[in-house]
Amino acid sequence: MEIYVIRHTTPDIAKGICYGQSDIGVVDTFDQEKENIHRQLPLSEITTVYSSPLLRCKLLAETFQKPVVYDERLKELNFGDWELQSWDAIDQKELKPWMDDFVTTPVPNGESYIALQKRVVSFYQSLPHSSSQKIIIVSHAGSLRALLSYLQNISLKDSFNIKIAYGDVIQL
Repeated sequence: MEIYVIRHTTPDIAKGICYGQSDIGVVDTFDQEKENIHRQLPLSEITTVYSSPLLRCKLLAETFQKPVVYDERLKELNFGDWELQSWDAIDQKELKPWMDDFVTTPVPNGESYIALQKRVVSFYQSLPHSSSQKIIIVSHAGSLRALLSYLQNISLKDSFNIKIAYGDVIQL
């Protein structure tokens, strides 16, 4: 199986805002970003697109003109009480324990990074691993880092060394 994982294009939100699973749109450069992504893919050979159901992924997934399977397990980290807050506005007493151990410590009313990895790996393991298929997975930086760290045997605490920009395409 040939897999292309793609991070969604640039979201329409101010820098410094925690937006995990918040359902936000994309900026007006979407068409240019989409065209750049399309040029990197063998679109005529793709059989299926899997996508996070969040709008910023859904908009891109639908441009490939292939069947799209939306899967909740591909969503970004659930930042719970911190969703749509400025990182600077989050109470340091709440933030510090998570910053000290973001792998196993869940965000208040959210999830831990290891919980995110478990659901993304569950998704990956459920894929029909036919050698002839070529698929696309459209998701988020956190989800993709968690998956890549699993596949490359990189510890989650070190997974932020995996750089994934908006619109990046990575072939597995």
